[in-house]
Amino acid sequence: MIDKKGILFILSGPSGVGKGTVRKALFDQATDLQYSISVTTRKPRNGEKHGVDYFFHEKEEVEKMIEQNKLLEWAEYVGNYYGTPREYVEETLDSGKDVFLEIEVQGALQVKDNFPEGVFIFLFPPSLEELKNRIINRGTESEDLVRNRLLAAKEEIEMMEAYDYVVVNDEVNHAVEKINSIVQAEHCNRERIAEEYKKALESDME
Repeated sequence: MIDKKGILFILSGPSGVGKGTVRKALFDQATDLQYSISVTTRKPRNGEKHGVDYFFHEKEEVEKMIEQNKLLEWAEYVGNYYGTPREYVEETLDSGKDVFLEIEVQGALQVKDNFPEGVFIFLFPPSLEELKNRIINRGTESEDLVRNRLLAAKEEIEMMEAYDYVVVNDEVNHAVEKINSIVQAEHCNRERIAEEYKKALESDME
């Protein structure tokens, strides 16, 4: 009997590329993927549940987790910490379930350092012009902020080399189809299967 571990899939890309929209469309379908629950120090909003939406912790607890390398990645936004708990991810993978993580590029690079066996998917805009339009159409940013976001996006696109796959987000459903194809392909990956067989054979020989 082969003890199949799950695979960690990381979806990332520049700000404004539509990561959240693609992730939501992916999970609106029937899927065996488990969405990675983040740790945060912010207070729960109405209807949010601990262990469902987030793991809500005090600041001191999360700082201790950072010190002890218990987060695969973390960042601080507006005075609150957000991060991906290593224990939750590893336990879910050990149970044979795939874990899906949607994060910013800097966070993905942290995960790559901490968990290089993950599968890294870069969500790419159809063009920089389209990315600019998406950022402007949010209607929430000033002209300076739009310019800064675009400069940051250009820098993030240059980090694409750190990823295993690139998916162009020209149309949400097409992007979701491609991600599902990547999930299936990774489960047929020769190196991954060979490793599982090797472990099964070794345990049979004992």
